[in-house]
Parts: sequence; structure tokens; C-alpha cells
Amino acid sequence: LARRVRFDFYFALIFIVALHGVSAIKVLGILYVNYKIAKSLPRQYVATITWTFNIAILFANELCTGYPFERIATMLVSSADSTGQDSPLVLWGRYLDSFGGIMPRWEVLFKVTILRQISFNMDYYWSLDYPASSPIEKKQTDPTALSERDRVNIPAEPSARAHFNIQRLYFTAAIPTSLSYQSRVTRYAVRFLLTVLAMEFILHFIYAVAISQAHPDWSLYSPGQLSMLGFFNLHIIWLKLLIPWRFFRLWALVDGVDPPENMVRCVSNNYSAFAFWRAWHRSFNRWIVRYVYVPLGGGRGRARGDDNKSSSVIFAKARQIFNFLIVFTFVALWHDLNLRLLMWGWLITLFVLPEIIATLLFPAHKWRSRPNTYRVLCGVGAVGNILMMMIANLVGFALGLDGIQGLLSEMLGSYSGLVYLATACAALFVGVQVMFEIRQEELRAGINLKC
Repeated sequence: LARRVRFDFYFALIFIVALHGVSAIKVLGILYVNYKIAKSLPRQYVATITWTFNIAILFANELCTGYPFERIATMLVSSADSTGQDSPLVLWGRYLDSFGGIMPRWEVLFKVTILRQISFNMDYYWSLDYPASSPIEKKQTDPTALSERDRVNIPAEPSARAHFNIQRLYFTAAIPTSLSYQSRVTRYAVRFLLTVLAMEFILHFIYAVAISQAHPDWSLYSPGQLSMLGFFNLHIIWLKLLIPWRFFRLWALVDGVDPPENMVRCVSNNYSAFAFWRAWHRSFNRWIVRYVYVPLGGGRGRARGDDNKSSSVIFAKARQIFNFLIVFTFVALWHDLNLRLLMWGWLITLFVLPEIIATLLFPAHKWRSRPNTYRVLCGVGAVGNILMMMIANLVGFALGLDGIQGLLSEMLGSYSGLVYLATACAALFVGVQVMFEIRQEELRAGINLKC
């Protein structure tokens, strides 16, 4: 393990220089400052300054487009001398910017490293309260045999720089928590190749992306065509994200690193807004839960000694909704400083309200004597969830707010559109019952993915 960490550390330095050229100085400088925040500041300031620093870096990287040396030089001196020529310092800055490496826009990929910086500092901050020995020492076992819970709790200081820049996962937001070996690499490689072939097949025969990006006259399309346009757009987005995540996870598995799988279910195999976000970008979801949602209070219920159960449950749900709003605002801003994504984050928060209200009005324990009736009720609610999740994700990642308004107005503005919507809801209801049965089969086999 020590040799692997040492290799990752030194190779990460070479990798960063090759990838970003002279901008590697900026990357390593930010990493060094973040590390010193955790190790040098008084403990009571570490969490606050860690979050303040990294959020500031997230915004600054975007607004300053990676801090080009030419722009910095222009701020320090006049851009031109008395003869009208650029000053030597500006020329030198422009010369340095020409060595941008393979990917000059380092600030785009650095968003993932920001997550790793926060996780390292917060883990170190929390470890000061629990200075127990490592699970490796306590259990006298090989690191590869540890449970996921144990591996997450191991202090990360010796491998900090390697953890920040581990090259196989630098491009993707898979937040690795351990090093372990995977025996089913060949099977995973076959699954990856089938995913690529599926993407090629869809793009070759279905022009959903080209049509939606052309901002067409939606009235030219039938309700069925419009719904399929949105449906396949979502699947193409899913495949577009799934392919790089699985490629870099495959690379990691070949090298003996076992990061979490980012997508554990097909995009069409989801009916709950909460469960969907546990399955979609799973490692990022775990990061959000551990470092944002739980510190905010999560969905904690009533406090001890609170006898007013109904009011405390309502308060807990209200707090959960507020925390959801904060979480998805952060997620949207982390993706991009974009109004469309911000609207996506707020729509997600709005669309989880029906599911929360339904769980309050129809608690499962009151329907134990009528399981079939409860399953039908859940199916009806799940159809609404699916429609709302499709709308939110089309707004954020495909059509935008104007596009979805045009699509919905054409679908709902005619009798044929309403008939089609009713037929589609009936088909979705049947699909939801299949999803229920898939999860029941998993539970009977002892599998509980919680999504």
C-alpha cells in the first residue's frame, strides 16, 4: 500500500504537468494552501476556512478563467510601453500561457479536485475527535479486505497529494475512498464496450440531440414524437456520463484501485426522486451526504423529550426540504455558474415535495393489512415522480426552460396530446410495477441498494 501511494504521488506530479503544463503551478499551489489550512490552523477554524476557501476558489476559477499569466501581468504593469509595444512582463506571461499542456483549461477539471480537498480537510478535522487506531491495525487484516465503512474512516494524510490527483480518476467525479483489487475486470470491460456500442447505435439512428439543439418549431411534431424526443435525450445524457465514468473506473480496476460505481441503475429504472439521486452519480451523492447534508442536520427527526410527535415530524420534513434546497443549489453551482442549472436545482427541490407530502399522508405502517392497495397508490405517485424528474433534467441538461415550455405546451395544448399523456401514464404505471418487483427480488436475494 505504501509503495502504491508513493507511486501515485510522484506519477500524479508528472501527470499534472503533462496535462496542464505551466498551470500545474497553480494547481499545486491551491493544493498546498488547502493542505496548510487543515494542518496549520487552530482546529476550531479548519472547517469554516476550508469551505470558505474552496467555494471562493470554485467561483474564482470560473470568473477568472484559470488566471492566465498574461492577464496577471497586465494587472501588474501597463500592457504597452510608450512605443505601443507590449511590456516584457506581459510578453513573458503570454509565453508562459503557451505552455498549457494537453488540457490548458485546468479549471474545468479542478472542480473534482475541490471535492477531494474538502473531503481531506474535513476527514482530518473529524479525526482529531476520534484519535483511535486504524482499522487495519485493530483488525490485523489486509487493506483490501476492509469494509467500505472502515476504508472511508482511515486517515488519508500519507496519501493526500496522490488522493487529490490520482490520475485514473482525475477526469471524473468518482471520489475514491480506498485501494482494493477487483477480480471481475474482464466482465466490467465487456459491459463498458456494450455501453459504448449502445451509444453509437442510438446516435447513428436517433437524432434527438440534433433536433433539440436546433430549437425547432415544436408544433411540427406530434405528442408522441415530442415525448420520445425528451425520453431519448435523457438516455443520451445518461450514456454520455456513463461512458467516461465507466472507462476511468475500468482503468482504475485494471490498476488495482476500486472506486465506487457512479451509476448503479439504468436511468429508466427509477421512480423515486430520493432513490434516483442515490443511484445517479453515486460517489458524488455519498460525498454530498457526508460533507454537506449530514452536517446541515440532514432529515433528523424530533429531539429527545419532544412529546409533540406530529409537529416534530412536520418540522423535520421542513428542515429536510430546506437542506435539500441548499444541497441542490451547491450541486448546480458546482457543475457550472449557469442560471439554467440553478433552475434545475430548485426544480429538483420543488419536485421532491410531493413525495415527502405523500409519505406523510400515506405512511407504510398504516397499509400493512392492504399491501396490494398500497402498492397501487405508490405506483400512481411514482408515475408523477417520473414525469417531474424528466422535466427537471430536461430543463437542466437538454432543452432549457424555454425548450421545455414549448414542448409541454404542444403536448398539453391539444386533445390528442392529453390522450397520449394518459396512455403514457398507464404505460409508466406498468413499468413502475416491474421496478417494484425488481427491488423485491433483490431484497429476497439479500441485496439492498437503497435506490
